[in-house]
Amino acid sequence: MQQQEYLDKFEQKLLENLITFCTSKGWLDGKMQETPDITQKWDSISPSYIKDALKEVQKYESVTLAWPVYIGMAIAKYWDTEWDIYSKHENLYLHLRDKRGFDYLDEVVRGQILCLDKEDFTKCEDMVRECVFFVMSTIRKEQVERGSVTAFYVYTRSLYVLYRIGAAIELKKLGYKMEKMQ
Repeated sequence: MQQQEYLDKFEQKLLENLITFCTSKGWLDGKMQETPDITQKWDSISPSYIKDALKEVQKYESVTLAWPVYIGMAIAKYWDTEWDIYSKHENLYLHLRDKRGFDYLDEVVRGQILCLDKEDFTKCEDMVRECVFFVMSTIRKEQVERGSVTAFYVYTRSLYVLYRIGAAIELKKLGYKMEKMQ
């Protein structure tokens, strides 16, 4: 139970701090913009994503943390444009990955899904890199023993936060504002 409590607190604090960080950069407006449709897609995505990421994490830790941001952005874009089609996909991560392979997932999202021009393509890459370095720094400060069960769960909770942040950033870019209904 203590580990569950620790992980819940870690995830919540990471999310709050990443929202603050992204807001300071102008990528968010101090709120977490999300929808249950997008958030719940992680449940079907995460098993296959984590399986792929664990093969790469030793050599390319930052890449494995970056891809969920791109996946979140792509799914937010799908939600905005053609959710009636894409919501039926069993696993949207596999749909994205299989376009060009794991190594090129970022380029697929920026180029084919978000259709970014050269300048925005680079700005998006820089934004994702800054988010990932922020999260990597936060993980390191936790001083969790590498290779431990706790390290695995800190990593997977971080992936989920990054996925949600990617979706929130794209929703803001698309002009959505999350407000409480009266």
